[in-house]
Amino acid sequence: MAGGPLDGVRVLDLTTVVVGPICTRTLADQGAEVIKVEAPGGDLLRTMAHGSRNRGMSGKFINFNRNKRSIVLDLKKPAGLDAIRRLAARADVFVSNVRPEGLARAGLDFARLSRDNPRLIHCSILAFGRGGPYFGRPAYDPIVQSLSGVAGTFERATGEPRFVPMVMTDHVTGLIAAQCIGFALYRREKTGRGEAIDVPMFENMASFVMSEHLAAATFDPPVGPTGDGRLLSPDYRPLPTLDGYITVGPNTNPQAFAFFDAIGRPELKTDPRFDSAASRTANAAAYFEVRKTGLAKKTTAEWLAIFEKLDVPAARYNSIDDLLSDPHLVASGFFREEAHPSEGKLRRTRVANRFSGGERSDESHAPRLGEHTRAVLAEAGYSAAEIEAMLAERAAEAA
Repeated sequence: MAGGPLDGVRVLDLTTVVVGPICTRTLADQGAEVIKVEAPGGDLLRTMAHGSRNRGMSGKFINFNRNKRSIVLDLKKPAGLDAIRRLAARADVFVSNVRPEGLARAGLDFARLSRDNPRLIHCSILAFGRGGPYFGRPAYDPIVQSLSGVAGTFERATGEPRFVPMVMTDHVTGLIAAQCIGFALYRREKTGRGEAIDVPMFENMASFVMSEHLAAATFDPPVGPTGDGRLLSPDYRPLPTLDGYITVGPNTNPQAFAFFDAIGRPELKTDPRFDSAASRTANAAAYFEVRKTGLAKKTTAEWLAIFEKLDVPAARYNSIDDLLSDPHLVASGFFREEAHPSEGKLRRTRVANRFSGGERSDESHAPRLGEHTRAVLAEAGYSAAEIEAMLAERAAEAA
């Protein structure tokens, strides 16, 4: 038994690259049995990402596909398609980021699969939701960042549209998909029946952006412009000190007033632009300028010591490389060493969240392509001779 809140839940994973694998990794980390179904050649992320020791096992693939088993099936061949349907008939959850028309052509849509498995939760991660003119179009993370307003927030802040240098829309949507699957599993416990879920990237990211930035346009007619002026300030960022950068967050009156005292500007406590949270929000640009000017006078370490005594929220700036030695992450065991059977010694992140009822106790490495093909087919009822016949006709492949 894996342990964890999803122990006993079997997930059939037809996802690739990032958005789907983030979803299914989240389920796997919480104890679900995840069977990753890959086409011949494997998930594109196996080879398209930077950094690997062996072809087909990139660092990014390893990070997004731990605790899963890999089976290779050619769904263009009848035997491969039959196998995926047989696996779906005994699964709790079916997750895909294949376009809906492709699923329907293959007979892997909810209507078809639920005939054999009425308890199946069928989750489709889509680029765009049904009902609009974009439905059915392909998209990757930068397409959605551009279309959903994520890049537009940078233009408002800096004058130039940019992408977040992470596949953020994939991460956010993948986590939302895992959340939706959890909701559907809970409802199935009450009703006994599965259901279909659509999780569109564009709509979810538009909601993500506009929950922050609909702002005064929430009202009809609008009482002001869209956008949160604090978040769109060009100085909403780590600010320079004498020797580096620091981030501060003095939001309440006691915090802001202590900050003013610390930078030698006590008169600002009675300045009508800064004497309340509302006034500091209305004058965000001026408030950030005060922060920037004041923080430039001391080193990062000096400021951190001062702000800790004053109970003003503050943190040093971490580069990506700094995270590897961050004292909190080191002390909490966030990075763990792993011995991978083909990739050797690895570093990986641990699951950040904790459940008092128990956690997964049998964590496993990211699979090699087709590492579990024989085992998964045998569990689905295929005889050894049938498995060898599938391998011979290339309907399936094994490591």
